[in-house]
Amino acid sequence: MGFSTTAGSRFAGAGTGTAMAGAAMVFVQLGLAASVGLADQLGPDGVAWLRLSWAAVILVVLARPWRAALSRSGLMTCILLGLVTAGMTLLFMAAAVRIPLGTASALEFLGPLGVAVVRGRAAGRWWALVAAAGVAALTEPWHGGADLPGILFALGAGACWAAYILLTQRAGDEASGLQALAISMPVAAAATTLVAGPAVVGHLDWRVLLAGAGLALLMPVIPFSLELMALRRLKAAAFGTLMSVEPAIAAVIGLVVLGQVPGPTVLAGIALVVAAGAGVTLQGPGEAAADQALTAPTRTDTTAADVSSTDDGGTRILSQ
Repeated sequence: MGFSTTAGSRFAGAGTGTAMAGAAMVFVQLGLAASVGLADQLGPDGVAWLRLSWAAVILVVLARPWRAALSRSGLMTCILLGLVTAGMTLLFMAAAVRIPLGTASALEFLGPLGVAVVRGRAAGRWWALVAAAGVAALTEPWHGGADLPGILFALGAGACWAAYILLTQRAGDEASGLQALAISMPVAAAATTLVAGPAVVGHLDWRVLLAGAGLALLMPVIPFSLELMALRRLKAAAFGTLMSVEPAIAAVIGLVVLGQVPGPTVLAGIALVVAAGAGVTLQGPGEAAADQALTAPTRTDTTAADVSSTDDGGTRILSQ
């Protein structure tokens, strides 16, 4: 018996959504790899500032945040969201210039994974042990030669990402996803200006600014658009499971673009973190809150029912 037309179209839609989500992750990691290269000229703080500044310009033009009617608490939430975004971006870039891209991405991913584990049922919290084993394999503390500052920077970025999830959900109660981002992202750009601006200004020329525009295309614009389209074709659980693979994609991009060859222990650590992320996301239907913690905090979709599952990744792309 053949597939019905409806079933076939759903399968085709899911396949297209999977391809779009995969492409979005590839673009994100390519943008990060390019940022690592540009850090030789601007430093990690300078690259973070350049990326956030372009993201702020893009979002202000697209969302026109002055039209948002925010309460005082909503405005404060967006400001805090911007500060956390700045911290996440600065810390991740500081990590990415010290440790391999795959390792940094896997360690940062522990932030949303931790939120998902805490919000899940007790049975699902066993995945925390899997993630802990992954961290041990990634950092190899028994060798004593790990780059401790790089590891701490990546873990700090993960902690900021966890805070970002919680703040994004609060901000989503006050304004639409894009408007909240269009308020928080200029705050993030201003905060990084205080940290990196004075040292970077002297290195700016039209080539660097053009490179910043290219990074904006690789990171916010193209992946954000692809993820929005993917989210309209995939269920939240399927999308969250796909996003759990991103540390592995980061390792591949680090190998191909940056020549970072991961050892077998590091590969095992990345695999464990990916497995923990997928395991938490694929928990039973009674654990929707845990599922949303991986798929919800940074994307923006169009329907009220999908706000939590779409307010997750887009922000991460803009801020990572």
